[in-house]
Amino acid sequence: MVVQSNDPELWSNPDNARSVLQKKSGLERSLSELRKLESDYATLSELYAIAPDDKDVINEIENLANAAHQAKFITLFREPADENNAFLFIQAGAGGTEAQDWAQMLARMYARWAERHGFSCDVIEEHPGDTAGIKNITYRIVGNRAYGWLKNEIGVHRLVRISPFNANGKRQTSFASVDVWPDVDDSIHIEINDKDLRIDTYRSSGAGGQHVNKTDSAVRITHLPTGVVVTCQNERSQIQNKEMAMKMLRSRLYELELQKRAEAENAALAQQKKIEWGSQIRNYVLYPYQLVKDVRTGVEKTDSGAVLDGDLDDFMLACLQRNQ
Repeated sequence: MVVQSNDPELWSNPDNARSVLQKKSGLERSLSELRKLESDYATLSELYAIAPDDKDVINEIENLANAAHQAKFITLFREPADENNAFLFIQAGAGGTEAQDWAQMLARMYARWAERHGFSCDVIEEHPGDTAGIKNITYRIVGNRAYGWLKNEIGVHRLVRISPFNANGKRQTSFASVDVWPDVDDSIHIEINDKDLRIDTYRSSGAGGQHVNKTDSAVRITHLPTGVVVTCQNERSQIQNKEMAMKMLRSRLYELELQKRAEAENAALAQQKKIEWGSQIRNYVLYPYQLVKDVRTGVEKTDSGAVLDGDLDDFMLACLQRNQ
């Protein structure tokens, strides 16, 4: 496997012209966002002077204030893949139905977060739980800086609540892990040898459709040197599933390369990106009190309902600021 990026700061290749173009594109995008804010501010200022009590104008001013707040953090997205879309994988931990239900709650939380940002959130593959919830799910989240936002969500998420599946109403602790990797584009070249791949096809296990559950359209690809396994079953054909699985594989291998280089340069950063059961990054307590607390930054919110409905930006921004 050969991984090359067009970012000279990461791969020490200052003569790479494509890297310059990539950085130029990112700066132009940021500048365009700031200019739009400036233009919107001028327009809304005029409208407010004419109709200060207009509800639509007031709503637009609130939206502009939120956008301006987010724009303050543009400089925090510095890594080569921060501008990219992202793949997000959620895996239920040990604990059967409880953990699988918690994994589904997390899946909804991230889908709502993506919706808040105007991002698309497509299911690549999903395995339902035995009784309720899900065993695991893979999302492809498409939006500006999706990976930059989500990259610090990697880790174990711990839930404490009164179990809805326990007749005795006992408090239950559940775990689920989250993994995130960038959806790499053509600016990052990843060479994969065919001889290093094992490709299996199988019958999809989704909710059904014209082809799902009827043909061996699902695809599983194993990268033998690293042991990385990716699967896709939600596309309409085996060819489309294979294309998406290869895209996921390239992204996973790129993330592995980032981790390997980070480990060589900074052991603490490499450790942060590892997922280990029992070392949760965030606690979601629903009983006997309401509190969501990030273990790494100390940021906490008492409105757990809002957090589970996608209000995650404060946690993400705190991690981004901590890592500068």
